[in-house]
Amino acid sequence: MRRRPVLLLVALVVAVATAFAAAPAGASRPAAKPSGSITVSAAASLTEAFTAIGEKFRKRNPKATVTFNFGSSSSLVTQIQGGAPADVYASADLTNMDKLVAGGQVTTTPTPFARNEMQIAVKPGNPMKVTSVANLATIGTVSLCGTTVPCGVYAASVLKKATVTIPESSITRGVDAKATIAAVAQGDANAAIVYVTDVMAAGTTVAPVVIPAEQNVIAVYPIAPIAASTNPKLARRFIAYVVSPAGQKILAKYGFLAA
Repeated sequence: MRRRPVLLLVALVVAVATAFAAAPAGASRPAAKPSGSITVSAAASLTEAFTAIGEKFRKRNPKATVTFNFGSSSSLVTQIQGGAPADVYASADLTNMDKLVAGGQVTTTPTPFARNEMQIAVKPGNPMKVTSVANLATIGTVSLCGTTVPCGVYAASVLKKATVTIPESSITRGVDAKATIAAVAQGDANAAIVYVTDVMAAGTTVAPVVIPAEQNVIAVYPIAPIAASTNPKLARRFIAYVVSPAGQKILAKYGFLAA
């Protein structure tokens, strides 16, 4: 009779262990935190927003390391196709993402995660009194992105819609949006056509001049994992965070529009 409590206890332990082992995977066990490292190649206009997203992502995933490689979307494609290490690619346009899809470097459907608009950046106080795209034809040096860089392509569309031609001798070109707006902030150009987000990020070093909707363009930003990623699980987790409400909130804070 004295052995019965011991036998009952043993039976209970066995029953609990059996029930736990039989439970569906993931039913009661928390998902393992991703670990390792990834490199995210992203458009230069995403610098501030993705840096903030990276900080939040690392706090949620303390065993993960995210390294950012910012640059023009077109130059990043050249790097990736040339074999440069990358796990995630975030582009400022669909055209450059399509190049990676066509080349087999991206084998999943890219996810649009943000949109952007163009804006004129001028020197603080707007000394040249720029009020419209038309003014850019007669104010002297104007900074634009390279002709094959997304922000340069978008700027060309803005000028075409406004039927404005800037003399080539008055144009200085930057390798990406950051370099383009820096020409105004540093006094090397009187104005630039860049993204709204870049004007916001530049703070008081420049002043904004709005481009009317009928002359403006909408930039669509897609993101996708690179097929050759050495840590596809972490790459997918980062992308999931970017498109999550938390990631979208950060993007909105830095001036991006919802996808």
